[in-house]
Amino acid sequence: MKKKMMMALVCALSAVADLQAQRLDVRSLQAEPFEHYWSFATCGGRVNEALRAGWQEQLQVVREECGFRYVRMHDLFNDDMFVYFEKPDGRVVYNWQYVDEVYDRLLDKGMRPFVELSFFPTGIAAKDSKTQMWYRNQVTVDRNNFGKWHDLIRAFTQHVVDRYGLEEVRQWYFEVWNEPNLYYPGFFDGTKSDYFRLYKEAARAIKSVDASLRVGGPATSNFVTDTRFDGETYDKNKSVFYPQDQINRQQWKGVWIEDFLNYCAQESLPVDFISTHPYPTDYALDPETGRGKDAIRYVHSLHDDITWLQGTLAKSKYPDAEIHLTEWSTSPNSRDVMHDLLPPAAYIIKGSLDCIGMAHSLMYWTFTDIFEEKGGGEEIFHGGFGLINFQGIVKPSFHAFRMLNALGNEKLYYDEPLFVSRDSQTGRLTALAFNYPVEFESHVPAARDAGTFMQASSRPLDLQLQGLTPGAVFEIETLDHQHGNVYEDYVRMGRPHSPTREQTAALKRLAWATQKEYVTVGADGTLTLRRELTPWSCVLIREL
Repeated sequence: MKKKMMMALVCALSAVADLQAQRLDVRSLQAEPFEHYWSFATCGGRVNEALRAGWQEQLQVVREECGFRYVRMHDLFNDDMFVYFEKPDGRVVYNWQYVDEVYDRLLDKGMRPFVELSFFPTGIAAKDSKTQMWYRNQVTVDRNNFGKWHDLIRAFTQHVVDRYGLEEVRQWYFEVWNEPNLYYPGFFDGTKSDYFRLYKEAARAIKSVDASLRVGGPATSNFVTDTRFDGETYDKNKSVFYPQDQINRQQWKGVWIEDFLNYCAQESLPVDFISTHPYPTDYALDPETGRGKDAIRYVHSLHDDITWLQGTLAKSKYPDAEIHLTEWSTSPNSRDVMHDLLPPAAYIIKGSLDCIGMAHSLMYWTFTDIFEEKGGGEEIFHGGFGLINFQGIVKPSFHAFRMLNALGNEKLYYDEPLFVSRDSQTGRLTALAFNYPVEFESHVPAARDAGTFMQASSRPLDLQLQGLTPGAVFEIETLDHQHGNVYEDYVRMGRPHSPTREQTAALKRLAWATQKEYVTVGADGTLTLRRELTPWSCVLIREL
């Protein structure tokens, strides 16, 4: 009976979709300029990983193909960056050689750092500081060392201004810490008030170098519906987890955002941007155990969360602060098999297009699987966050950002499953069609769906673009279950635990093997495209 009901639903949905044929005369469509906020920045793991050749090579790929302009990373001040030395006589020596190496290479690629000021070096962290992650970042506050923190931030800021010039650094962003609401064993062993003091010292230090440099925070983790973060530290006893049929009916709010804005207003502190991490989950770290492991929100949660942020800023003393979503993905779990599979591509495209104009950046966590919060992955595909795996094999999520980057800068039309854009300089059209299946409206696909996600419904694409130049050539590129979905090729290869060089080279080729067709516009200036969009497929329609 359940199977019959599902089949009936699919047939009904297909019938409705058949009625939604899209006939568009591009000459009559009104152009709306928009920003590629999804290409503003991406994320790496920690700064020390950026010293590796593979990391740098992959960054070059996403810069060229996905258009990313900034990159954000953890742990700038970790001991493995060797920035802070205290001498026996009490003198402090700052060493910027490792930082310079990373930033020089970013700038040489035409990228800039979105600077995350974290974590504590030995000498500023509390004695016997608690550490987190495989690389042992120090997170315990010493309340006697706020002055040292201020001096470190001021010295760092002055150094980058001296090295790269004030006009360059004015284009950077300085974000104070990462997810300080996640009390140890999370990213901060201190109170909410401790973080606010940390922000105050950092903001004043940065502005003392130049008042126009941009600083913001609080870089808090995903949104919640309860009061678990209302006190000075996280109180897990106040966590309320809702079943799937109720989770999307709740009012979700950003963690610490209101308190942070009020504190900064009271202290007359600058807030040039608000940053937070709108993961579509009700857990903030890996959900391998616990009541919240299956608490997954719907695909519209990103739109809801940005709407809440906009309203909160409008009521604050910082209504013009930029909104930067400095981490985002299908989940905050670095071992979620879904990160390697096809569904995140459609999720990335839909979420990005639905929220155009609502934020200044949406930063995918992360661009690479050269990422060691839990240490290295045990297999070449281990559910890592990256758009690209350790070996340099691109995933479907990479293609999603590449396709988004191919869009023009003027929106002509958007009605799911189709977005049509135009380049204001060349006049060329680029459209993007995708199938985010209706069966997953209630929750974002996660590991629990790994065995069933292809059983979702298809969706017909019936498109007719009129008013085109006769003889113009369009490239139709398809990412679907059979094309550019490298994990399936890996499975067909037998899932070798340690692929040979030849196997790795073959997987790299297959990962790029989306399907490409070429269509010529007829003499009547019309391009017609009719096809079935299988679950999670994405189709880029580009005028050459």
